[in-house]
Amino acid sequence: MDILAYTMEEIIDPTQIIDGERFEFMLDIKVDEDDELYTEGGLEIRAIVAKKDDETSLANYFITTKANQELLDFALEDEEEEMILTFCKEHIAAGE
Repeated sequence: MDILAYTMEEIIDPTQIIDGERFEFMLDIKVDEDDELYTEGGLEIRAIVAKKDDETSLANYFITTKANQELLDFALEDEEEEMILTFCKEHIAAGE
C-alpha cells in the first residue's frame, strides 16, 4: 500500500468533551492488484487520529472506493495500520 496524496484537518470539539486533539486525514492510497483491498478506480482511507500529550493513536478509520464512495468492510493489517499512524504522526508533528 502506498499513500499517493493526503489532506489533514484538525477536528475542533467546541464542547471540549473529547480530551486531547483529533485530526482527520483523507488518504488517497494505491494497493497492488493482487491485494484483497484492490478496487478498480482506487481507494481512500479516512483516518481519525487522536493526540493527547505525547501519545498519538489511530482512533478509527474508514476505507471507501474513490469511484462511488462505497464504504468497504475490511480491516487493515497491523503493519498497514502502523504505517498509516506513522505517516499521520509525522505530518501532525510537522504541522502540515
